[in-house]
Amino acid sequence: MAASPFDHALADHASDVETMLDRLLPRVEGPESRLAEAMRYAALGGGKRFRPFLVTQSARLFGVNSESALRAAAAAECVHIYSLVHDDMPCMDDDEMRHGRPAVHKAFDEATAMLAGDALLTLAFEIVADPATHERARVRIEMVRRLAAAAGARGMVGGQMIDLASEGQPLDIGAITRLQHLKTGALIAFCCEAGAVLGRASADVEKALHAYAHDMGLAYQIADDLLDAEGDPALMGKSTGKDAAAGKATFVSILGADRARAQARMLADQAVQHLDLFDERADLLRQAAHFVITRRN
Repeated sequence: MAASPFDHALADHASDVETMLDRLLPRVEGPESRLAEAMRYAALGGGKRFRPFLVTQSARLFGVNSESALRAAAAAECVHIYSLVHDDMPCMDDDEMRHGRPAVHKAFDEATAMLAGDALLTLAFEIVADPATHERARVRIEMVRRLAAAAGARGMVGGQMIDLASEGQPLDIGAITRLQHLKTGALIAFCCEAGAVLGRASADVEKALHAYAHDMGLAYQIADDLLDAEGDPALMGKSTGKDAAAGKATFVSILGADRARAQARMLADQAVQHLDLFDERADLLRQAAHFVITRRN
């Protein structure tokens, strides 16, 4: 299947993010060199960079300069990568592969993987707090606050705890939705709103981006559940069928594949409607909402 213009835009952006991450993760000498090597292994050379894409596209709506937007995008990606490094470990989801190659704890060891994840998380805040990301201290502080909230106990980490605790437990659709709002949706919401914060946009505009992120994030997670149930491990670059094997309740297990797929389409369409107040500069965000439900990995 030929790549679409959106696929090309996403790939070009991924290259820009890769370059920024390479700058922010230099090789080092000395006793800590193994840690730096593990961080680079985790962060470079794989992934669609979808979350940072949302940062730069939201920033584009408000004329934020590309260096500032890319730094914020890289910070969000560091948080995402740290979560993958930790999630892959035996004490969490116990995955041996990530992006078609050994997970960090397999390529190095569990202790190094834990420290690499810790270091990537803290690097994210160092990036956002740097004046190079924004000249106004108040904007940087707000970015730090929001990223911490998205990543912490009331966001991604809280969602992961609920996910672990719910294995083998019956959950209804409301509980699954809340779990995914925290585990997946909180960081996606930060990414969609980051451009508005950097661009010092109005509350109404930010509210529209939050609503877009809410619906698109749920569509993203439903698509993830479908890929785990039906996806090709070779295309996924990791094992599939783990949710069912662990006895996890998912959108697919509750709704069935057909209803889940229809719900994802409805959410993607609804997400696009929240962007009606923006001009053609939001076209790639509109396309992103449909990309998340048609991707194959």
